[in-house]
Amino acid sequence: MEDYQEQEYEFWRRLDEEHLDRGKLLKRGAALGTGLTIFSLSDAALATRARVLANPPLKGTPGTMKELVAQAKKEGHLNDIALPDDWANYGGIIKTFQKKYGTQFSRTNPGGTSAQENQAIVSLKGDPRAPDVVDVGPSFAVQGTGQGLYARYVVSNFKTVPRAMKDTRGFWTGDYWGAISIGYNSGLVSTPPKTFADLLKPEYKNKVALNGSPTQSGSAVAGVLAASLANGGSLNNVGPGIDWFAKLKSVGNFIPVQTTPQTVASGQTPISIDWDYNNLAYIAEFPAAKWKVNIPSDGVYGGYYCQAINATAPHPWTARLWEEFLYSDQGQILYLKGFAHPARFTDMVGRKVIPKALINALPAASIYNKVRFASLGQISRAAAQCKAEWPSKVGT
Repeated sequence: MEDYQEQEYEFWRRLDEEHLDRGKLLKRGAALGTGLTIFSLSDAALATRARVLANPPLKGTPGTMKELVAQAKKEGHLNDIALPDDWANYGGIIKTFQKKYGTQFSRTNPGGTSAQENQAIVSLKGDPRAPDVVDVGPSFAVQGTGQGLYARYVVSNFKTVPRAMKDTRGFWTGDYWGAISIGYNSGLVSTPPKTFADLLKPEYKNKVALNGSPTQSGSAVAGVLAASLANGGSLNNVGPGIDWFAKLKSVGNFIPVQTTPQTVASGQTPISIDWDYNNLAYIAEFPAAKWKVNIPSDGVYGGYYCQAINATAPHPWTARLWEEFLYSDQGQILYLKGFAHPARFTDMVGRKVIPKALINALPAASIYNKVRFASLGQISRAAAQCKAEWPSKVGT
């Protein structure tokens, strides 16, 4: 077995071991609305909109793909939210989709959080600017499903997405995963930080940042989970991780600047705790930053993100076509080009459709074999604990 195959099989084995029954986590019987009212439209347009919204398929099959493409081309538009170009190669993914289908994109709040994505569905319901699709952390996917924010849709390749990475009813599906890493500007940081313990050293004063706030951001919650594992905590209790960040702040190393591509390029965040695919992408994107990346050996944590369709999407057919594209071999390989492990990685490796150059560009498989993954319940509890304790212990 190749190293990368072993790495992936170990990932799913552990995730399945820690998987909780989603039936205990999600509210059953949520009534999902299919109507959309846009008062600025004419009566004829409203009638057309109502008819279209009533008809999108629940499942992608060869028999409906032709109609899906035809209807999506009639809409010709997709509203996305919180998809930075350099996050998991979304810039390349969007350009490829545009070229393939001629779709125009309205791009909103590229630096937004999972919480803001769900809130946009609520706030903009009935507005043609509402997001058609979201890409959120698992705890927010569970929350959004419970609130009735998402439409059911099962993509054609649904069976090849591991069970632990999807809602089996089709409300959301995991699309890619990564591991928490420490990225650093080697021009500003002379000694490479390799562990969370290292980051407390005086030489890193006013240098350490986190991608987002764990009160709103899934990536930041993951950073706290990793810190917890490194400091005597567990996936069931992230208190030690929150306390570690409070200590990092008290010694003057943690800075109140959330990492963005701009802060990396400018040197404003010399060290960033973030997903590996983000930090690895910065190496080529900002050569002047002399960016380098380590997976912290004392807190190796991994997690995934989830795709979901707005239950009242302004462009429901294009939203479903977007999902089909993301879970196609082409879409999944594009995630890998952005250093993110695609959800269907194991299936695609088995069929030998992934270019070896992309696999070789990833860090050693031995590093990922140590990754620990939280269940949906653990992620939800971690997010809730961060929301309750972070403001008073660490600050906004």
